[in-house]
Amino acid sequence: MGPIGIFDSGYGGLTVFKEISNLLPQYDYIYLGDNARVPYGTRSYDTVYQYTLECVNHLFDMGCHLVILACNTASAKALRSIQQKDLPQRRDRRNVLGVIRPTTELIDRFTTSKHVGILATSGTVNSQSYVLEILKFFPAISVYQEACPMWVPLVENNEMASAGARYFVKQHIDRLFQQSNAIDAVILACTHYPLLLPLIKEFIPKHVQVISQGNIVAHSLADYLTRHREMESLCTKGGNKQFFTTESIENFNEKAGLFYGSKVEAQHLDLMNKGVSCRKI
Repeated sequence: MGPIGIFDSGYGGLTVFKEISNLLPQYDYIYLGDNARVPYGTRSYDTVYQYTLECVNHLFDMGCHLVILACNTASAKALRSIQQKDLPQRRDRRNVLGVIRPTTELIDRFTTSKHVGILATSGTVNSQSYVLEILKFFPAISVYQEACPMWVPLVENNEMASAGARYFVKQHIDRLFQQSNAIDAVILACTHYPLLLPLIKEFIPKHVQVISQGNIVAHSLADYLTRHREMESLCTKGGNKQFFTTESIENFNEKAGLFYGSKVEAQHLDLMNKGVSCRKI
């Protein structure tokens, strides 16, 4: 038995983890942010797959039987390979889930016009993962995407209230709706973007539903654990949360609270030496 693992390339997955831990506080969790190798969004499929697999294996080694990829890029570029190639080779019972499918399989509930917008990083847009997943479930829905490369740096540098943030948020929302003014639902397909939600709602048409993933992923996980009792029985229940980063502990702790909504105290994970260290770097 062991905790549930939550993985992200950096800080953004903490917005998903916050919703998961709020809905399912009874479980133990380990959060791992691979901040030393961020950003994932601009890297190749092979690189994202290798990085993600390394971190997933570390979480398995730390006792996790179930790992959630709380990262759209990792879900888009690595999840399928891990599920189809790596997990079948293991003799123990492990599983890895992502954030894209829980969102796309429910999108029909949010749109009347059947025109859906995606705001995401360049890597997620280029992967076409949201387009393919939505069309698999709902072939009648038209999907429009807009890459927002400046949004993540704005969030991570706590510039959400700056003039620059207003400029880039408005710019990309305008570009999205130039593709179709019939869009009535927009998915924030990056776990950083909920921190820009007040600004996004200021510039997006009032009738449009803006969909953040955290709450959807949390309820999807709850449903998964209910349906898969064999996996649920392997998840320890003590209400404990641990945070690990592959980069500076001080930097992680300083920024992580912004995403998680409360103070975070992390430990350092050295991927090169495959060991956990509490030293400050």
